[in-house]
Amino acid sequence: MATLKDRQINAIKQMLNLNQPITKAISAEPVWKLLIYDRAGQDIISPLISIRELREMGITLHIQLHSDRDSIPDVPAIYFCAATEENLGRIAQDFQNGLYDVYHLNFIAPISRQKLEDLAGAALQAGCVANIHKVYDQYLNFITLEDDMFVLKHQNSDALSYYAINRANTQDVEMENIMDSIVDSLFAVFVTLGTVPIIRCPKNSAAEMVARKLEKKLRENLWDARNNLFHMDATQTGAFSFQRPLLVLLDRTIDMATPLHHTWTYQALAHDVLELALNRVVVEEDPSADQQQYGATGAKPKMKACDLDSRDRFWCTHKGSPFPTVAEAIQEELEQYRSSEEEIKKLKTTMGIDGESDVAFSMVNDNTAKLTSAVNSLPQLLEKKRLIDMHTKIATSILNYIKSRRLDSFFELEEKIMSKQALDRALIELLKDPEFGLPEDKMRLFIIYYICSNVTDAEFKRLEETLKECDCDLSPLPYIQRWKSIMKSTLTNSNQYEGSGTKTVSMFSKLVSQGSSFVMEGVKNLVVKRHNLPVTKITEQLMECRSGGSEVDDYLYLDPKLLKGSDVVPKNRAPFQDAIVFVVGGGNYIEYQNLVDFIKSKQSTNSIRRIIYGASTLTNAKQFLKQLSLLGQEIAGA
Repeated sequence: MATLKDRQINAIKQMLNLNQPITKAISAEPVWKLLIYDRAGQDIISPLISIRELREMGITLHIQLHSDRDSIPDVPAIYFCAATEENLGRIAQDFQNGLYDVYHLNFIAPISRQKLEDLAGAALQAGCVANIHKVYDQYLNFITLEDDMFVLKHQNSDALSYYAINRANTQDVEMENIMDSIVDSLFAVFVTLGTVPIIRCPKNSAAEMVARKLEKKLRENLWDARNNLFHMDATQTGAFSFQRPLLVLLDRTIDMATPLHHTWTYQALAHDVLELALNRVVVEEDPSADQQQYGATGAKPKMKACDLDSRDRFWCTHKGSPFPTVAEAIQEELEQYRSSEEEIKKLKTTMGIDGESDVAFSMVNDNTAKLTSAVNSLPQLLEKKRLIDMHTKIATSILNYIKSRRLDSFFELEEKIMSKQALDRALIELLKDPEFGLPEDKMRLFIIYYICSNVTDAEFKRLEETLKECDCDLSPLPYIQRWKSIMKSTLTNSNQYEGSGTKTVSMFSKLVSQGSSFVMEGVKNLVVKRHNLPVTKITEQLMECRSGGSEVDDYLYLDPKLLKGSDVVPKNRAPFQDAIVFVVGGGNYIEYQNLVDFIKSKQSTNSIRRIIYGASTLTNAKQFLKQLSLLGQEIAGA
């Protein structure tokens, strides 16, 4: 079954093949061409297709639309960009300068009639109408980061952030634009999947605004005989079988604790402390080096970008694992590699090569005929070594943060608070401890405590004073207080996070051999019991079509395939096997991983086949806290 990622990659490859279906002959002899994209186009392509793959498809150059470009005759130019005034102006300038002989214009999202006419006018004026071979609407304005995860924006993602949607002084027009932008991207997701969903969402929320607009857009397209993008839905099966998927649209406000929660899995930690973005992190070249030595010399540590994607087997296996498990796995890989290293050394001496330069690769290729099958494993072993080194760097960087900020203790405490267990020490004592985390960590812990417990006014005042003494930025508090008072009236189910909690397994001191600078001393190994977060619980109830007594009873039910919409849930509906869960106002890797674990737990029953997680933006705790600060400042200043 093709995933969302597969389908988006296929659509992009077809576009790079000048919008011709891809056949075997093409891969043998590609047509050389240029790719010109804007930032948004680059964000969509870069997590999906490597530079090597671009080259294999005949892309000799890929350049930014707004950079200085020279004329390159005789080579077709593929443009992949958003149809903004600024971009269209630059394309018109390219026409004027006669930069290329052949133009293939692909717009990430449909271009409006008016803009298309302006573009045609510019082409006429430049006398290059004959050079424009194709103009395509691509319906690709979303970014797929995993097989089953997407976000809408990376560049300028503040435009779709929780803050943008919940600001006090957002004008109606601005709000309409935000909602339209979300709807256009979700529409593109369903065009790519080739299927029309049934939509469920809570009433009176930003999610409802998105749901109503999306239903209208899908329905208008379905009943438009000339431009129906889903005609294949009836004739050939889309990404989902004949059974339609469920789209669960949720608002970030349903769960404010999870985005601030300290986390314990590899991918979510990389996002929290290393700012993982578009499947890439930047870490120090030598994270184990002593910070003081940089201080003494005044030199800045060298940084290195690391790509974490589906081509990296270790990452695919361990991104959802608890951090200590990852440390053990790196150690095992290292030992396996060391046993093969001896073999490599022998090989290299026989071949007269020293050092791991590219020469090694070319020599290996030149001498293939002369050497045995052992040689074939050399490039793979070198690649394996590169990946082990990379993960050791990333894990060591994360470990440094865990130790310096005591992130394992924060994680354990928050799990206890969220599952209503008693704390070993009073919260006020923990906050006063100067060794205990950064002010930002303390603020996250406090907000989670405030959200999940019944805090009296007197206790709130005391804790607020303590936070102030710890140099915490108190600006998020007015907003969180207002949010809690509103939610109190709507939330009947006060314990959203039951059933979690961690067991602490004895400290493990020397996990990784002394050879690699990776010793997990003083870090707890937390074994986490699996529990469903609010987003997962709601998804489960909606997919199973449970009714009566559940918190989703009054969720809207919208079906774009019905000529006249009705919000009534049909009786005796079969449970859904596929769902797309989308969070308006920002998502995170913690929720994504929770859904992934949930599907794994259901696999034995075959009741649920797959869930795709999407969000308007991906927000880590630091960014989310900043947005809450801005909202709090607005209230304080009002």
